[in-house]
Amino acid sequence: MSKKVQVLFGLLIVFSMILSACAPAAEPVVEAEVTEAPVVEMTEAPVVVTEAPVVETGPDAQALFNELVNSLPADKGYGTVKPASLSEELVDKAPFILDVREAAEIETAGFIEGSVNIPVRDVLNNLDKLPGLDEPIVVTCASGHRGGFIMASLKLLGYTNVRNLAGGVNGWLKAEFPVVTGSMPEAPAVLNSAAIVEDQALFEMLNGFVSTLPEGFLSIKNDKLSEELVDAAPVMIDVRTAGEVSKDGIIEGSVNVPMQDVFSNLDKLPAKDERFVIYCASGHRGSIVTMGLHLMGYTDVINLNGGFNGWKTAGLPVVGLVSEMAELLATLPSDAGFYSIKSDKLNEMMVETPPFIVDVREPAEIETAGYIAGAVNIPIRDLLKNLDKLPAQDEKIVITCASGHRGSLGMMALRLLGYTDVVNLNGGMNGWLKAEFPVEMGAPAAPTAGTAPTVDEGKLAALDAYLSGLPEGFGAIKSPDFNTELVGGTVPFILDVRSQEEWDANGHIDGAVLVPVIEVPANLALLPADKAAPIMVLCASGHRGAMTQMYLQFLGYTSVRNLNGGMNGWIASELPVVK
Repeated sequence: MSKKVQVLFGLLIVFSMILSACAPAAEPVVEAEVTEAPVVEMTEAPVVVTEAPVVETGPDAQALFNELVNSLPADKGYGTVKPASLSEELVDKAPFILDVREAAEIETAGFIEGSVNIPVRDVLNNLDKLPGLDEPIVVTCASGHRGGFIMASLKLLGYTNVRNLAGGVNGWLKAEFPVVTGSMPEAPAVLNSAAIVEDQALFEMLNGFVSTLPEGFLSIKNDKLSEELVDAAPVMIDVRTAGEVSKDGIIEGSVNVPMQDVFSNLDKLPAKDERFVIYCASGHRGSIVTMGLHLMGYTDVINLNGGFNGWKTAGLPVVGLVSEMAELLATLPSDAGFYSIKSDKLNEMMVETPPFIVDVREPAEIETAGYIAGAVNIPIRDLLKNLDKLPAQDEKIVITCASGHRGSLGMMALRLLGYTDVVNLNGGMNGWLKAEFPVEMGAPAAPTAGTAPTVDEGKLAALDAYLSGLPEGFGAIKSPDFNTELVGGTVPFILDVRSQEEWDANGHIDGAVLVPVIEVPANLALLPADKAAPIMVLCASGHRGAMTQMYLQFLGYTSVRNLNGGMNGWIASELPVVK
Protein backbone atom coordinates (compact mmCIF):
# COMPACT_ATOMS: atom_id res chain seq x y z
CA MET A 1 0.00 0.00 0.00
CA SER A 2 1.33 3.42 -0.87
CA LYS A 3 1.85 6.10 1.71
CA LYS A 4 -0.82 8.23 0.06
CA VAL A 5 -3.43 5.47 0.42
CA GLN A 6 -2.38 4.82 4.02
CA VAL A 7 -2.87 8.49 4.91
CA LEU A 8 -6.31 8.59 3.27
CA PHE A 9 -7.32 5.43 5.09
CA GLY A 10 -6.19 6.87 8.44
CA LEU A 11 -8.15 10.07 7.86
CA LEU A 12 -11.24 8.05 7.05
CA ILE A 13 -10.96 6.17 10.38
CA VAL A 14 -10.52 9.42 12.33
CA PHE A 15 -13.51 10.96 10.54
CA SER A 16 -15.59 7.88 11.36
CA MET A 17 -14.65 8.11 15.04
CA ILE A 18 -15.73 11.74 15.18
CA LEU A 19 -19.08 10.87 13.67
CA SER A 20 -19.46 8.06 16.16
CA ALA A 21 -18.75 10.36 19.10
CA CYS A 22 -21.47 12.75 17.96
CA ALA A 23 -24.11 10.00 17.38
CA PRO A 24 -26.62 8.70 20.08
CA ALA A 25 -25.31 5.97 22.35
CA ALA A 26 -25.78 2.57 20.88
CA GLU A 27 -26.78 -0.73 22.49
CA PRO A 28 -23.74 -2.30 24.13
CA VAL A 29 -22.34 -5.05 22.08
CA VAL A 30 -19.99 -7.79 22.79
CA GLU A 31 -16.81 -7.13 20.90
CA ALA A 32 -15.30 -9.95 19.08
CA GLU A 33 -11.76 -10.81 19.89
CA VAL A 34 -9.50 -8.86 17.67
CA THR A 35 -6.48 -10.59 16.38
CA GLU A 36 -3.64 -8.54 15.03
CA ALA A 37 -3.10 -8.90 11.31
CA PRO A 38 0.23 -10.26 10.32
CA VAL A 39 2.72 -7.62 9.20
CA VAL A 40 3.67 -8.06 5.61
CA GLU A 41 7.03 -6.61 4.65
CA MET A 42 6.70 -4.48 1.44
CA THR A 43 9.48 -4.79 -1.03
CA GLU A 44 10.51 -1.72 -2.97
CA ALA A 45 9.47 -1.55 -6.58
CA PRO A 46 12.33 -2.43 -8.89
CA VAL A 47 14.04 0.53 -10.55
CA VAL A 48 13.51 0.38 -14.28
CA VAL A 49 16.48 1.85 -16.12
CA THR A 50 15.47 3.37 -19.44
CA GLU A 51 17.76 5.00 -21.98
CA ALA A 52 17.52 8.80 -22.30
CA PRO A 53 15.44 9.82 -25.28
CA VAL A 54 17.50 10.49 -28.37
CA VAL A 55 17.47 14.19 -29.20
CA GLU A 56 17.72 14.88 -32.89
CA THR A 57 20.49 17.41 -33.60
CA GLY A 58 21.11 19.32 -36.78
CA PRO A 59 24.28 19.30 -38.86
CA ASP A 60 27.51 20.22 -37.07
CA ALA A 61 28.12 23.68 -38.55
CA GLN A 62 31.46 24.07 -36.80
CA ALA A 63 32.85 20.84 -38.25
CA LEU A 64 31.39 21.53 -41.69
CA PHE A 65 32.88 25.02 -41.96
CA ASN A 66 36.18 23.98 -40.45
CA GLU A 67 36.50 21.37 -43.20
CA LEU A 68 35.29 23.82 -45.86
CA VAL A 69 37.73 26.65 -45.08
CA ASN A 70 40.64 24.25 -44.94
CA SER A 71 39.72 22.89 -48.37
CA LEU A 72 39.99 26.30 -50.05
CA PRO A 73 43.51 26.68 -51.51
CA ALA A 74 45.28 30.00 -50.99
CA ASP A 75 47.02 29.73 -54.37
CA LYS A 76 43.60 29.66 -56.05
CA GLY A 77 42.23 32.65 -54.21
CA TYR A 78 40.34 30.59 -51.62
CA GLY A 79 37.76 29.66 -54.22
CA THR A 80 37.63 32.93 -56.14
CA VAL A 81 38.26 33.84 -59.76
CA LYS A 82 39.68 37.22 -60.76
CA PRO A 83 37.87 39.35 -63.35
CA ALA A 84 40.74 39.04 -65.84
CA SER A 85 40.70 35.24 -65.60
CA LEU A 86 36.94 35.06 -65.96
CA SER A 87 37.12 37.34 -69.00
CA GLU A 88 39.50 34.86 -70.65
CA GLU A 89 37.26 31.93 -69.77
CA LEU A 90 34.27 33.64 -71.37
CA VAL A 91 36.12 33.62 -74.69
CA ASP A 92 37.13 29.96 -74.58
CA LYS A 93 34.58 28.00 -72.58
CA ALA A 94 32.19 30.07 -70.52
CA PRO A 95 31.16 28.75 -67.11
CA PHE A 96 27.62 29.07 -65.77
CA ILE A 97 27.48 32.57 -64.22
CA LEU A 98 25.02 32.93 -61.36
CA ASP A 99 24.28 36.56 -60.46
CA VAL A 100 22.72 36.70 -56.97
CA ARG A 101 22.02 40.44 -56.83
CA GLU A 102 18.57 42.00 -56.64
CA ALA A 103 16.85 43.02 -59.89
CA ALA A 104 17.19 46.73 -59.08
CA GLU A 105 20.97 46.41 -58.71
CA ILE A 106 21.24 44.68 -62.06
CA GLU A 107 19.21 47.35 -63.83
CA THR A 108 21.45 50.05 -62.37
CA ALA A 109 24.91 48.51 -62.84
CA GLY A 110 24.42 46.03 -65.67
CA PHE A 111 25.41 42.38 -65.76
CA ILE A 112 27.97 40.07 -67.30
CA GLU A 113 26.69 38.72 -70.59
CA GLY A 114 25.30 35.22 -70.28
CA SER A 115 24.54 35.48 -66.57
CA VAL A 116 21.51 33.95 -64.91
CA ASN A 117 19.89 35.92 -62.10
CA ILE A 118 18.58 34.25 -58.96
CA PRO A 119 18.60 36.63 -55.95
CA VAL A 120 20.65 35.33 -53.06
CA ARG A 121 17.67 34.52 -50.83
CA ASP A 122 16.10 32.35 -53.55
CA VAL A 123 19.09 30.39 -54.83
CA LEU A 124 18.75 27.23 -52.77
CA ASN A 125 15.06 26.99 -53.60
CA ASN A 126 15.99 26.96 -57.28
CA LEU A 127 18.70 24.33 -57.51
CA ASP A 128 16.84 22.87 -60.49
CA LYS A 129 17.93 25.94 -62.45
CA LEU A 130 21.64 25.22 -61.87
CA PRO A 131 23.83 22.87 -63.90
CA GLY A 132 25.10 19.53 -62.60
CA LEU A 133 27.14 19.08 -59.44
CA ASP A 134 30.44 18.92 -61.33
CA GLU A 135 29.80 21.66 -63.88
CA PRO A 136 31.71 24.97 -63.56
CA ILE A 137 29.73 27.70 -61.81
CA VAL A 138 30.86 31.26 -61.05
CA VAL A 139 28.81 33.19 -58.52
CA THR A 140 28.77 36.97 -58.59
CA CYS A 141 27.11 39.72 -56.59
CA ALA A 142 28.07 43.37 -56.11
CA SER A 143 31.26 43.04 -54.04
CA GLY A 144 31.80 39.31 -53.46
CA HIS A 145 30.08 39.18 -50.05
CA ARG A 146 26.81 37.46 -51.02
CA GLY A 147 28.70 35.40 -53.57
CA GLY A 148 30.73 33.93 -50.71
CA PHE A 149 27.55 32.79 -48.97
CA ILE A 150 26.30 31.00 -52.07
CA MET A 151 29.64 29.50 -53.01
CA ALA A 152 29.95 28.05 -49.49
CA SER A 153 26.37 26.74 -49.55
CA LEU A 154 26.76 25.03 -52.93
CA LYS A 155 30.08 23.48 -51.99
CA LEU A 156 28.61 22.08 -48.78
CA LEU A 157 25.74 20.64 -50.82
CA GLY A 158 28.15 18.76 -53.08
CA TYR A 159 28.82 21.14 -55.97
CA THR A 160 32.47 20.54 -56.80
CA ASN A 161 33.36 23.35 -59.21
CA VAL A 162 31.96 26.58 -57.74
CA ARG A 163 33.92 29.85 -57.55
CA ASN A 164 33.09 33.36 -56.43
CA LEU A 165 33.99 36.36 -58.61
CA ALA A 166 36.59 38.33 -56.65
CA GLY A 167 35.29 41.82 -56.06
CA GLY A 168 31.96 40.95 -57.69
CA VAL A 169 30.52 43.08 -60.46
CA ASN A 170 32.14 46.12 -58.86
CA GLY A 171 35.55 44.53 -59.47
CA TRP A 172 34.51 43.55 -62.99
CA LEU A 173 33.54 47.14 -63.78
CA LYS A 174 36.66 48.53 -62.13
CA ALA A 175 38.74 46.35 -64.45
CA GLU A 176 36.78 47.90 -67.34
CA PHE A 177 35.29 44.67 -68.64
CA PRO A 178 31.99 44.96 -70.55
CA VAL A 179 28.52 44.58 -69.10
CA VAL A 180 25.05 44.36 -70.59
CA THR A 181 22.62 47.01 -69.44
CA GLY A 182 18.92 46.65 -68.79
CA SER A 183 16.96 43.83 -67.22
CA MET A 184 18.53 40.41 -67.13
CA PRO A 185 16.52 37.63 -68.78
CA GLU A 186 14.74 35.32 -66.40
CA ALA A 187 16.51 32.15 -65.37
CA PRO A 188 15.64 29.11 -67.49
CA ALA A 189 12.78 27.05 -66.11
CA VAL A 190 14.74 23.84 -65.61
CA LEU A 191 18.35 23.13 -66.51
CA ASN A 192 18.83 20.15 -64.29
CA SER A 193 15.56 18.54 -63.34
CA ALA A 194 17.40 15.77 -61.54
CA ALA A 195 18.86 18.09 -58.88
CA ILE A 196 18.76 16.06 -55.68
CA VAL A 197 19.54 17.15 -52.14
CA GLU A 198 21.09 14.18 -50.40
CA ASP A 199 21.20 15.70 -46.90
CA GLN A 200 17.85 17.36 -46.23
CA ALA A 201 18.86 18.59 -42.76
CA LEU A 202 21.94 20.29 -44.18
CA PHE A 203 19.90 21.83 -46.97
CA GLU A 204 17.35 23.20 -44.50
CA MET A 205 20.08 24.67 -42.29
CA LEU A 206 21.77 26.44 -45.23
CA ASN A 207 18.51 27.55 -46.83
CA GLY A 208 17.30 28.82 -43.49
CA PHE A 209 20.32 31.11 -43.43
CA VAL A 210 20.35 32.47 -46.99
CA SER A 211 16.59 32.74 -47.42
CA THR A 212 16.24 34.92 -44.32
CA LEU A 213 19.21 37.22 -44.82
CA PRO A 214 18.34 40.66 -43.43
CA GLU A 215 18.65 43.98 -45.19
CA GLY A 216 22.33 44.67 -45.74
CA PHE A 217 23.03 40.93 -45.97
CA LEU A 218 25.09 40.93 -42.72
CA SER A 219 27.72 43.32 -44.09
CA ILE A 220 28.90 46.78 -43.12
CA LYS A 221 30.34 49.50 -45.36
CA ASN A 222 33.60 51.33 -44.74
CA ASP A 223 32.09 54.66 -43.76
CA LYS A 224 29.67 53.09 -41.28
CA LEU A 225 32.38 51.02 -39.65
CA SER A 226 34.65 54.05 -39.46
CA GLU A 227 31.93 55.86 -37.50
CA GLU A 228 31.45 52.90 -35.17
CA LEU A 229 35.17 52.72 -34.41
CA VAL A 230 35.02 56.29 -33.15
CA ASP A 231 31.86 55.96 -31.05
CA ALA A 232 31.57 52.39 -29.80
CA ALA A 233 34.21 50.24 -31.43
CA PRO A 234 33.21 46.63 -32.10
CA VAL A 235 35.73 43.83 -31.85
CA MET A 236 37.55 43.42 -35.19
CA ILE A 237 38.62 39.93 -36.33
CA ASP A 238 41.06 39.88 -39.27
CA VAL A 239 40.88 36.48 -40.99
CA ARG A 240 43.75 37.04 -43.44
CA THR A 241 46.99 35.11 -43.10
CA ALA A 242 49.76 36.31 -40.80
CA GLY A 243 51.84 36.99 -43.91
CA GLU A 244 49.18 39.27 -45.37
CA VAL A 245 48.93 41.16 -42.10
CA SER A 246 52.71 41.60 -41.88
CA LYS A 247 52.90 42.74 -45.48
CA ASP A 248 49.80 44.89 -45.87
CA GLY A 249 49.04 46.10 -42.36
CA ILE A 250 45.91 45.83 -40.25
CA ILE A 251 43.05 47.97 -38.97
CA GLU A 252 44.22 49.20 -35.59
CA GLY A 253 42.88 47.18 -32.68
CA SER A 254 42.10 44.08 -34.75
CA VAL A 255 42.77 40.50 -33.65
CA ASN A 256 44.29 38.27 -36.33
CA VAL A 257 42.75 34.79 -36.55
CA PRO A 258 43.40 33.35 -40.05
CA MET A 259 40.33 31.87 -41.74
CA GLN A 260 41.70 28.34 -41.58
CA ASP A 261 42.06 28.66 -37.79
CA VAL A 262 38.78 30.36 -36.88
CA PHE A 263 36.57 27.32 -36.36
CA SER A 264 39.17 25.52 -34.25
CA ASN A 265 39.99 28.59 -32.14
CA LEU A 266 36.62 29.85 -30.96
CA ASP A 267 38.20 30.91 -27.66
CA LYS A 268 39.78 33.80 -29.56
CA LEU A 269 36.38 35.15 -30.57
CA PRO A 270 33.94 37.29 -28.56
CA ALA A 271 30.85 35.81 -26.90
CA LYS A 272 28.08 34.57 -29.18
CA ASP A 273 25.83 37.55 -28.40
CA GLU A 274 28.55 40.19 -28.70
CA ARG A 275 28.84 42.42 -31.77
CA PHE A 276 31.97 41.96 -33.85
CA VAL A 277 33.20 42.54 -37.41
CA ILE A 278 35.02 40.06 -39.63
CA TYR A 279 37.24 41.21 -42.48
CA CYS A 280 39.63 39.67 -44.98
CA ALA A 281 41.27 41.13 -48.10
CA SER A 282 38.25 41.53 -50.38
CA GLY A 283 35.25 40.29 -48.39
CA HIS A 284 35.13 36.74 -49.77
CA ARG A 285 36.75 34.87 -46.88
CA GLY A 286 35.01 37.14 -44.40
CA SER A 287 31.61 36.20 -45.79
CA ILE A 288 32.27 32.47 -45.42
CA VAL A 289 33.40 32.90 -41.81
CA THR A 290 30.43 35.16 -41.06
CA MET A 291 28.03 32.56 -42.41
CA GLY A 292 29.60 29.71 -40.47
CA LEU A 293 29.54 31.63 -37.19
CA HIS A 294 25.89 32.60 -37.61
CA LEU A 295 24.99 28.95 -38.19
CA MET A 296 26.81 28.16 -34.95
CA GLY A 297 24.70 30.61 -32.98
CA TYR A 298 26.68 33.84 -33.12
CA THR A 299 23.98 36.46 -33.38
CA ASP A 300 25.69 39.78 -34.14
CA VAL A 301 28.67 39.12 -36.41
CA ILE A 302 28.98 41.01 -39.70
CA ASN A 303 31.47 41.19 -42.57
CA LEU A 304 33.32 44.28 -43.81
CA ASN A 305 32.07 44.95 -47.33
CA GLY A 306 35.05 45.11 -49.71
CA GLY A 307 37.39 43.91 -46.99
CA PHE A 308 40.72 45.39 -46.04
CA ASN A 309 41.49 46.39 -49.64
CA GLY A 310 38.33 48.47 -49.82
CA TRP A 311 39.14 50.04 -46.46
CA LYS A 312 42.60 51.10 -47.70
CA THR A 313 41.28 52.31 -51.05
CA ALA A 314 38.87 54.54 -49.16
CA GLY A 315 41.89 56.17 -47.51
CA LEU A 316 40.96 54.93 -44.04
CA PRO A 317 43.76 54.39 -41.50
CA VAL A 318 45.75 51.19 -41.18
CA VAL A 319 48.79 50.24 -39.20
CA GLY A 320 51.57 47.94 -40.41
CA LEU A 321 54.30 47.60 -42.98
CA VAL A 322 52.52 49.04 -46.02
CA SER A 323 51.33 52.09 -44.09
CA GLU A 324 54.91 52.59 -42.88
CA MET A 325 56.10 52.36 -46.48
CA ALA A 326 53.57 55.00 -47.46
CA GLU A 327 54.75 57.21 -44.61
CA LEU A 328 58.38 56.71 -45.63
CA LEU A 329 57.67 57.73 -49.23
CA ALA A 330 55.52 60.69 -48.22
CA THR A 331 58.25 62.08 -45.96
CA LEU A 332 61.33 61.46 -48.13
CA PRO A 333 63.67 64.44 -47.62
CA SER A 334 64.59 66.00 -50.96
CA ASP A 335 67.37 67.99 -49.31
CA ALA A 336 69.01 64.71 -48.25
CA GLY A 337 68.77 63.15 -51.70
CA PHE A 338 65.73 61.09 -50.72
CA TYR A 339 68.08 59.00 -48.52
CA SER A 340 70.78 58.69 -51.16
CA ILE A 341 74.36 59.93 -51.30
CA LYS A 342 76.31 61.09 -54.34
CA SER A 343 79.68 59.62 -55.28
CA ASP A 344 81.67 62.79 -54.59
CA LYS A 345 80.19 63.13 -51.11
CA LEU A 346 80.93 59.50 -50.28
CA ASN A 347 84.48 59.92 -51.56
CA GLU A 348 84.97 62.83 -49.14
CA MET A 349 83.64 60.74 -46.26
CA MET A 350 86.07 57.95 -47.10
CA VAL A 351 88.92 60.30 -46.25
CA GLU A 352 87.55 61.64 -42.99
CA THR A 353 85.09 59.19 -41.39
CA PRO A 354 84.54 56.12 -43.61
CA PRO A 355 81.01 54.71 -43.23
CA PHE A 356 80.13 51.03 -43.22
CA ILE A 357 79.62 50.12 -46.90
CA VAL A 358 77.48 47.13 -47.93
CA ASP A 359 77.83 46.07 -51.56
CA VAL A 360 74.70 44.10 -52.49
CA ARG A 361 75.84 42.96 -55.94
CA GLU A 362 76.54 39.35 -56.86
CA PRO A 363 80.17 38.18 -56.35
CA ALA A 364 80.68 37.81 -60.12
CA GLU A 365 79.81 41.49 -60.63
CA ILE A 366 82.32 42.54 -57.99
CA GLU A 367 85.10 40.46 -59.48
CA THR A 368 84.49 42.08 -62.87
CA ALA A 369 84.04 45.74 -61.88
CA GLY A 370 85.78 46.00 -58.52
CA TYR A 371 84.51 47.43 -55.23
CA ILE A 372 84.96 50.40 -52.95
CA ALA A 373 87.74 49.88 -50.41
CA GLY A 374 86.45 48.59 -47.09
CA ALA A 375 83.08 47.41 -48.43
CA VAL A 376 81.60 44.09 -47.39
CA ASN A 377 79.62 41.99 -49.83
CA ILE A 378 76.16 40.66 -48.95
CA PRO A 379 74.07 40.01 -52.08
CA ILE A 380 70.68 41.74 -51.95
CA ARG A 381 68.70 38.49 -51.67
CA ASP A 382 70.69 37.60 -48.53
CA LEU A 383 70.86 41.04 -46.93
CA LEU A 384 68.16 40.60 -44.30
CA LYS A 385 69.43 37.14 -43.40
CA ASN A 386 72.67 38.75 -42.26
CA LEU A 387 71.65 41.58 -39.95
CA ASP A 388 74.25 40.30 -37.48
CA LYS A 389 76.93 41.38 -39.96
CA LEU A 390 75.76 45.01 -40.02
CA PRO A 391 76.63 47.74 -37.50
CA ALA A 392 74.19 49.10 -34.92
CA GLN A 393 70.89 50.48 -36.16
CA ASP A 394 71.92 54.09 -35.48
CA GLU A 395 75.29 53.92 -37.27
CA LYS A 396 75.99 55.22 -40.77
CA ILE A 397 75.52 52.62 -43.50
CA VAL A 398 75.92 53.14 -47.25
CA ILE A 399 74.51 50.54 -49.62
CA THR A 400 75.75 50.20 -53.16
CA CYS A 401 74.92 48.03 -56.15
CA ALA A 402 75.51 48.49 -59.89
CA SER A 403 73.07 51.29 -60.76
CA GLY A 404 71.31 52.20 -57.51
CA HIS A 405 68.23 50.02 -58.04
CA ARG A 406 69.04 47.18 -55.66
CA GLY A 407 70.68 49.57 -53.21
CA SER A 408 67.45 51.52 -52.94
CA LEU A 409 65.47 48.36 -52.14
CA GLY A 410 67.99 47.39 -49.45
CA MET A 411 68.01 50.89 -47.99
CA MET A 412 64.22 50.98 -47.76
CA ALA A 413 64.05 47.54 -46.15
CA LEU A 414 66.60 48.45 -43.48
CA ARG A 415 64.91 51.75 -42.66
CA LEU A 416 61.60 49.93 -42.25
CA LEU A 417 63.35 47.63 -39.76
CA GLY A 418 64.55 50.54 -37.66
CA TYR A 419 67.94 51.48 -39.15
CA THR A 420 67.99 55.26 -38.91
CA ASP A 421 71.06 56.32 -40.89
CA VAL A 422 71.24 54.14 -43.98
CA VAL A 423 71.53 55.64 -47.47
CA ASN A 424 71.96 54.39 -51.03
CA LEU A 425 74.85 55.32 -53.34
CA ASN A 426 73.19 57.37 -56.07
CA GLY A 427 73.97 55.80 -59.44
CA GLY A 428 75.66 52.86 -57.73
CA MET A 429 79.07 51.59 -58.77
CA ASN A 430 78.39 52.72 -62.33
CA GLY A 431 78.23 56.30 -61.08
CA TRP A 432 81.28 55.80 -58.86
CA LEU A 433 83.33 54.49 -61.78
CA LYS A 434 82.03 57.21 -64.09
CA ALA A 435 83.35 59.78 -61.60
CA GLU A 436 86.73 57.95 -61.75
CA PHE A 437 86.94 57.25 -58.03
CA PRO A 438 89.22 54.36 -56.96
CA VAL A 439 88.14 50.72 -56.68
CA GLU A 440 89.71 47.57 -55.33
CA MET A 441 89.83 44.42 -57.45
CA GLY A 442 89.20 40.87 -56.33
CA ALA A 443 86.85 39.85 -53.56
CA PRO A 444 86.10 41.97 -50.47
CA ALA A 445 86.90 40.64 -47.02
CA ALA A 446 84.18 38.48 -45.47
CA PRO A 447 81.93 40.45 -43.11
CA THR A 448 82.35 39.84 -39.40
CA ALA A 449 79.40 38.35 -37.58
CA GLY A 450 78.12 40.00 -34.43
CA THR A 451 74.74 40.22 -32.75
CA ALA A 452 71.64 40.85 -34.79
CA PRO A 453 69.35 43.59 -33.47
CA THR A 454 65.87 42.88 -32.19
CA VAL A 455 63.42 43.78 -34.95
CA ASP A 456 59.75 43.14 -35.67
CA GLU A 457 59.63 39.49 -36.78
CA GLY A 458 56.61 39.97 -39.02
CA LYS A 459 58.20 42.87 -40.88
CA LEU A 460 61.49 41.02 -41.18
CA ALA A 461 59.78 37.95 -42.62
CA ALA A 462 57.78 39.97 -45.16
CA LEU A 463 60.72 42.11 -46.27
CA ASP A 464 63.09 39.14 -46.43
CA ALA A 465 60.57 37.23 -48.54
CA TYR A 466 60.41 40.19 -50.91
CA LEU A 467 64.18 40.62 -51.31
CA SER A 468 64.83 36.87 -51.40
CA GLY A 469 62.27 36.48 -54.17
CA LEU A 470 63.60 39.20 -56.47
CA PRO A 471 63.56 37.85 -60.03
CA GLU A 472 66.38 37.76 -62.54
CA GLY A 473 67.14 41.38 -63.38
CA PHE A 474 65.83 42.35 -59.92
CA GLY A 475 62.70 43.95 -61.37
CA ALA A 476 64.54 46.61 -63.40
CA ILE A 477 64.81 47.12 -67.17
CA LYS A 478 67.45 49.02 -69.12
CA SER A 479 66.49 51.99 -71.27
CA PRO A 480 67.27 50.43 -74.70
CA ASP A 481 65.23 47.35 -73.82
CA PHE A 482 62.29 49.42 -72.66
CA ASN A 483 62.44 51.52 -75.82
CA THR A 484 62.32 48.34 -77.91
CA GLU A 485 59.10 47.38 -76.11
CA LEU A 486 57.59 50.80 -76.76
CA VAL A 487 58.47 50.69 -80.44
CA GLY A 488 56.96 47.21 -80.63
CA GLY A 489 53.66 48.52 -79.28
CA THR A 490 53.92 47.22 -75.69
CA VAL A 491 53.12 50.42 -73.80
CA PRO A 492 52.63 50.10 -70.03
CA PHE A 493 51.38 52.74 -67.65
CA ILE A 494 54.46 54.98 -67.22
CA LEU A 495 54.68 56.50 -63.74
CA ASP A 496 57.25 59.30 -63.46
CA VAL A 497 57.97 60.04 -59.78
CA ARG A 498 60.35 62.97 -60.24
CA SER A 499 59.51 66.50 -59.17
CA GLN A 500 57.67 68.98 -61.38
CA GLU A 501 60.93 70.95 -61.71
CA GLU A 502 62.81 67.90 -63.01
CA TRP A 503 59.97 67.12 -65.40
CA ASP A 504 60.04 70.66 -66.80
CA ALA A 505 63.83 70.91 -67.02
CA ASN A 506 64.71 67.53 -68.49
CA GLY A 507 61.56 66.47 -70.33
CA HIS A 508 59.74 63.17 -70.06
CA ILE A 509 58.96 59.96 -71.91
CA ASP A 510 55.93 60.29 -74.15
CA GLY A 511 52.78 59.15 -72.37
CA ALA A 512 54.22 59.31 -68.85
CA VAL A 513 52.08 60.45 -65.92
CA LEU A 514 53.80 62.67 -63.36
CA VAL A 515 53.19 61.87 -59.67
CA PRO A 516 56.11 63.02 -57.48
CA VAL A 517 57.28 60.24 -55.18
CA ILE A 518 56.06 61.89 -52.00
CA GLU A 519 52.56 62.15 -53.50
CA VAL A 520 52.25 58.55 -54.74
CA PRO A 521 50.53 57.09 -51.63
CA ALA A 522 47.82 59.73 -51.79
CA ASN A 523 47.22 59.33 -55.53
CA LEU A 524 46.84 55.60 -56.08
CA ALA A 525 43.56 56.30 -57.86
CA LEU A 526 45.62 57.60 -60.80
CA LEU A 527 47.11 54.14 -61.34
CA PRO A 528 45.42 51.39 -63.37
CA ALA A 529 42.46 49.82 -61.58
CA ASP A 530 43.66 46.36 -62.54
CA LYS A 531 46.60 45.54 -60.29
CA ALA A 532 47.87 43.10 -62.90
CA ALA A 533 48.27 45.89 -65.48
CA PRO A 534 51.91 46.58 -66.43
CA ILE A 535 53.45 49.67 -64.79
CA MET A 536 56.86 51.23 -65.49
CA VAL A 537 58.23 53.50 -62.77
CA LEU A 538 61.02 55.97 -63.37
CA CYS A 539 62.78 58.83 -61.60
CA ALA A 540 66.09 60.57 -62.30
CA SER A 541 68.54 57.77 -61.46
CA GLY A 542 66.43 54.78 -60.43
CA HIS A 543 66.61 55.36 -56.66
CA ARG A 544 63.13 56.81 -56.07
CA GLY A 545 61.70 54.55 -58.76
CA ALA A 546 62.88 51.43 -56.94
CA MET A 547 61.29 52.55 -53.67
CA THR A 548 58.02 53.27 -55.45
CA GLN A 549 58.16 49.90 -57.20
CA MET A 550 58.61 48.11 -53.88
CA TYR A 551 55.70 50.00 -52.33
CA LEU A 552 53.37 49.21 -55.22
CA GLN A 553 54.33 45.54 -55.19
CA PHE A 554 53.52 45.34 -51.49
CA LEU A 555 50.15 46.88 -52.34
CA GLY A 556 49.49 43.96 -54.68
CA TYR A 557 50.48 45.36 -58.08
CA THR A 558 51.95 42.35 -59.82
CA SER A 559 53.60 43.74 -62.96
CA VAL A 560 55.74 46.70 -61.84
CA ARG A 561 59.24 47.42 -63.14
CA ASN A 562 61.71 50.21 -62.54
CA LEU A 563 63.66 51.97 -65.31
CA ASN A 564 67.31 51.17 -64.63
CA GLY A 565 69.28 54.41 -64.47
CA GLY A 566 66.07 56.41 -64.61
CA MET A 567 65.60 59.40 -66.88
CA ASN A 568 69.33 60.10 -66.76
CA GLY A 569 70.00 56.69 -68.33
CA TRP A 570 67.24 57.23 -70.89
CA ILE A 571 68.74 60.57 -71.97
CA ALA A 572 72.28 59.14 -71.98
CA SER A 573 71.05 56.45 -74.38
CA GLU A 574 69.82 59.26 -76.67
CA LEU A 575 66.25 58.03 -76.64
CA PRO A 576 63.29 60.32 -77.46
CA VAL A 577 62.25 62.90 -74.88
CA VAL A 578 59.19 65.13 -74.86
CA LYS A 579 59.69 68.69 -73.59
